[in-house]
Amino acid sequence: MENYKRDILYHYTDFQALDGILRCAQLRVNNVLNMNDAAEMRFFMSGLCHAVVKRLEEDQDPERARKVQELFREEQEKDFFYSAYAACFSMYRDDAAQWERYGNRGRGVCIGFRGEFLEKMAEGELSLQMVFYQEDMTEHRLVDVFYLLVKGERNLTMDNPLIKGAMKAAWIQSVVFKHPSFSSENEVRLVVFPFEKKYFDVRPCYHVTTERIKKYYPLDLLAMCRRAGIGLEDLVSEIIIGPESTQSDFILQDYLRDYGLRKLAKKVTLSECPLRKTPV
Repeated sequence: MENYKRDILYHYTDFQALDGILRCAQLRVNNVLNMNDAAEMRFFMSGLCHAVVKRLEEDQDPERARKVQELFREEQEKDFFYSAYAACFSMYRDDAAQWERYGNRGRGVCIGFRGEFLEKMAEGELSLQMVFYQEDMTEHRLVDVFYLLVKGERNLTMDNPLIKGAMKAAWIQSVVFKHPSFSSENEVRLVVFPFEKKYFDVRPCYHVTTERIKKYYPLDLLAMCRRAGIGLEDLVSEIIIGPESTQSDFILQDYLRDYGLRKLAKKVTLSECPLRKTPV
């Protein structure tokens, strides 16, 4: 994230989430497997496996190639155990595609966060990472890691701590991977891995809808800001009301002032994105 510390990172969401972030000072990190790109972690793991197997087959080593396939097949059955949780941001301000996908089809809101401050807050179990977009895993550094391990180790099971460590590294990488068709999002993620229990002591919560139950972890923004030596109102650079929203900017400003966020009331703007429905 070194090149992005001073940029604004934009979080497209709905007004219910805005209330949770600003009034309750709580940022939710959601299970990556429940997001729009739920298949990406599995796609990364499959691509990595394929690249390692291909190298081994080129070496005329079908037995080790078969063992690698078995290892990855077993691991992918545990994807929920390794699943990460993330809050997603884009480098793009007031962007039509972001409004459509993540901003309640333009009826929501976009919150600008100062990347430099988010970077300071991403400590310990949290990390702020750029998403990378790649289809062919052949050149990924983990291909070499697995290839050399498999060629040099006799114990090709998850009981081998070296194999286990490499697989864990692969799961961590999978969280910030997306197919190149998503590259226009220019995404950054605030990521946490709950399976690292010794480093992460936030209790999970559950959001119940009429259709399903979602698990998430609530991050205490006030505590995070306090540790970073900044204020919540300094963290947020602007609040953009969506192009399809019926929300009054005056009411939103009153809401912010009445909840003690007077600085933020001055940062409310209206979208200029021409995302308007054509009259029937």
